[in-house]
Amino acid sequence: MAKKIVITAALTGVLARREQCPYIPYTPEEIALEGKRAVEAGASILHIHARKPDGLPAYDIETYREIGEQVRKHCGNVIINYSTGAVGLSKEERIQHITALKPDMAALNMGSMNYAIYSPKTKEFYHDFVFQNPFGEIKFYLEKMKEAGTIPEMEVFDNGHINNAMPLMDMGLLQKPYVFSFVMGVLGGIPISTQNLLHQAASVPAGSHWQAIGIGRKQWQLMAAAITIDGNIRVGLEDNFYLPEGEMAKSNGELVDAAAKMVRMLGRQVSTIEETRAALGMK
Repeated sequence: MAKKIVITAALTGVLARREQCPYIPYTPEEIALEGKRAVEAGASILHIHARKPDGLPAYDIETYREIGEQVRKHCGNVIINYSTGAVGLSKEERIQHITALKPDMAALNMGSMNYAIYSPKTKEFYHDFVFQNPFGEIKFYLEKMKEAGTIPEMEVFDNGHINNAMPLMDMGLLQKPYVFSFVMGVLGGIPISTQNLLHQAASVPAGSHWQAIGIGRKQWQLMAAAITIDGNIRVGLEDNFYLPEGEMAKSNGELVDAAAKMVRMLGRQVSTIEETRAALGMK
């Protein structure tokens, strides 16, 4: 039987703006409708950042609550995965929506790193900051997720971040099935290449659930490589605006549809929401 590949849709992010891509959703209803398009195309997990109506990032509980209500209205039993990534917030502020709303999953950044965008055209760095995630804070987030019954999705931006999970497993704060996301292509983290993907996949504990996340136009190369070794994949306007042929996508649904076609073309099948919930041990 062909391997079932889980497709996650990352709907909006915090950095991408409509000046770059006019189809980026901002409001809770816009995010939910983009989620609906993604689910109809084959996504079983929605990775969600909250935005304000003007596009700035939002971190308050009520905005996330409204997003959740709209997603449930439009997307049924899809798996909801909220971000906890932020710069300049306290650890309590970064986790408050998880504690209050208890989503199915939550992204957990597994290490500190430089995080930037560089423009070869202007020879300048943009969004140049240090993303701080010390062990004490990671442990705090894991404790709160465990209390909420939320599965941590460990986002690793370099191979050392995978090893950061080992002491937390030893402490019992991480439980099987371990869920890893290989975020590749961010300046400051590991670049996109098939060789790097193979190294990442070989570095996680046996039986781990993992997905590949490619930032930028090389995303599709990474998606194809991941599928061929039975890895799961993430696409969406947070990560990349463009379809494999180079045309700008007009929705997250178009990106998920392209990913699902690639899955089938490479001899695999797309996992349903129910199958993904079962694989992750969710109700």
